[in-house]
Amino acid sequence: MVLSQSQRALFERVCRLSSGDLGVSLAPAVAKALIHLIARDLGVVRFSDTEQSNVPELFDVNPPSLLRLDNTEDVIDTFKRLMDAVDDGDTYFACLGALHKARLKYERILTQQPIPTLEQVGPRGLLQYGAWRPSNLAALLLWRKWMFDLDNRAGQETGYLFEPIIASAIGGVPAAASKSPVRRRNDHRKGRQVDAVKGNLAYEIKLRVTIAASGQGRWSEELDFPLDCVAGGYTPVLVVLDSTDNAKLSELQKAFEAVGGQSYVGEDAWKHLEVSAGPTMAVFLDKYVKEPLKHVLEEAPPESDLPDFSLSQNSDSITFKINDESVRIPRTVNPDLATSGDSIPPDA
Repeated sequence: MVLSQSQRALFERVCRLSSGDLGVSLAPAVAKALIHLIARDLGVVRFSDTEQSNVPELFDVNPPSLLRLDNTEDVIDTFKRLMDAVDDGDTYFACLGALHKARLKYERILTQQPIPTLEQVGPRGLLQYGAWRPSNLAALLLWRKWMFDLDNRAGQETGYLFEPIIASAIGGVPAAASKSPVRRRNDHRKGRQVDAVKGNLAYEIKLRVTIAASGQGRWSEELDFPLDCVAGGYTPVLVVLDSTDNAKLSELQKAFEAVGGQSYVGEDAWKHLEVSAGPTMAVFLDKYVKEPLKHVLEEAPPESDLPDFSLSQNSDSITFKINDESVRIPRTVNPDLATSGDSIPPDA
């Protein structure tokens, strides 16, 4: 059996260089490692134990760029073996490939994101001048801005990854506002961003709903989503992966259910996604999304008792240390990643 045109196109799309200032691709050795991981996850007998034993678990490889499998088989033949053995193997590969490429890109961000210049952040020193010696205050401003830049990039990359891979896993497609089939009731020229559209179901997928909701306008947008869905002929589905209860979550659930929508929270949310995904992609969701997130949430320290944290720098690396655990990040700075500095408001 040969690969279908759609299977070959999917393989090439997953492996090709991604867009952006730090685009990444999947080399044949990396793609083969991912395929062998999938085969092991799913118990595929066409891949020998010897082959699979050469590939560590995805989250055990740090940095992520070390994951690869060098053997003599052509990567297309390896992919074909997976396609011959597994239904939804192509979707599994697409989702795992997207996850690994995001991890590779963030590895590059950690390596290349410049430390800001004092010209970028200097005016902020007025807020704490006198509380520190000037040299220490300057260092604080630089470290703080660099950490902010790293977190901002992490938020961007997660946004490109989290809902889209869940959407793909359940057989849906994400819809950007500009191309969304769900339009705003008060202005049909504008669409609503939908995390996943599957048939007549329109999904809103959240890790958690916090009681400290964003501004009133943003919260009103959240409550309007199910109304806009129903007006467009779609059934709204709320999926909240964390079960922490609060008034905002209850309010949002009621808004969905009041118009005939569905809501799933916590373990019910995961069960709904796994049933929607089918047996193959349920394995992916459980291993690469549910368990890691659950582990982090369960192990998180209380906000009032965070462990000691430090950063140290030398000529070619920065080391993060939390308690007795440290991670060294080799550094090759890319000046093109520098962010803009402070500006004086025109009405100041």
